[in-house]
Amino acid sequence: MTSYCGVPREVDKWGIDAVYTGTQKCLSAPPGLSPISFSPRAVAALENRKTKVQSWFLDLSLVKNYWAGAKRAYHHTGPVSAMFALREAYRLVLEEGLENRFDRHRKNHLLLRKGLEGLGFKYLVEEAYRLPQLNAVLLPKSIKDEAKLRKQLLTEYNIEVGGGLGGFAGKIWRIGLMGESCTENHVNMLLGALRSILGER
Repeated sequence: MTSYCGVPREVDKWGIDAVYTGTQKCLSAPPGLSPISFSPRAVAALENRKTKVQSWFLDLSLVKNYWAGAKRAYHHTGPVSAMFALREAYRLVLEEGLENRFDRHRKNHLLLRKGLEGLGFKYLVEEAYRLPQLNAVLLPKSIKDEAKLRKQLLTEYNIEVGGGLGGFAGKIWRIGLMGESCTENHVNMLLGALRSILGER
């Protein structure tokens, strides 16, 4: 869930059984951990399995027992440094306040949208379904080599933009706007770089 701590998510109210995120998304902590939540219904399904989990690595029944404080069984070495980093990320979230954080992501998404549309980019999905943290945009027809443009952004401006995947390769960009990188300054740096590069053509 890219949107965790970036937009409201009513996991219990919406009846979501399992949800997880990566710490590098809106939390802006080092990658490597995945905060996860299971509903009572999901836990019951786990406990009532008829077959043994085939992958030791993803055996959630073993992990559940580890969390519950059952007899100590080796499952993994806890990434202590990453957990301290995650704790600090949560402290920053609470210091800013969730409502303020949600508002910041929304405002900077709108700023980015206005600037991109002014340069001829179009959003891939309808407005009602857009995620402020992950802006999937169709490139203007004037851009013939999107990979070259992304490389130029990276090498000349130190700005990394994700390309499209699968059937969208070469057709869209995925522009992340998450956590500590979701600032007006970051948005303006990208838009300024694009205006400069596209203005030279």
